[in-house]
Amino acid sequence: MLKRMLLCIFAPLLLAGCTSTFTNLTPLHQTRNANNLYPVEVAMTSRQQTLRWDSIRPQIMVGAEVYPMRPTNLMTNRWEGLVPVPPGASLVHYRYKFDFDYNTMGRPKPDSALSPEYTLQISEP
Repeated sequence: MLKRMLLCIFAPLLLAGCTSTFTNLTPLHQTRNANNLYPVEVAMTSRQQTLRWDSIRPQIMVGAEVYPMRPTNLMTNRWEGLVPVPPGASLVHYRYKFDFDYNTMGRPKPDSALSPEYTLQISEP
């Protein structure tokens, strides 16, 4: 009985220890440009000690579309990418998705983390 009670008390702490934190480094407003591609950048931190940092595959999700990201120079936990915005649109909603592997007993297993939704506002020059 005591073991079950302790498990119920400590289970949320164990689960909270594996969370990832996203920091959106993109300005909320950008001026419209000729190619309609806008740079976004994110930093990810994680307390999950089994995460394999070399296996991270970040993506930008805009609706049902997915766009790749690349690592930022000289940084180990930051990635950048381009988001297309149609010429008539002034807002775009996007989120980041990180697919990665983590170590387990035996082979590594896949997992993913999803950021909150962000909004980019495009203003006319």
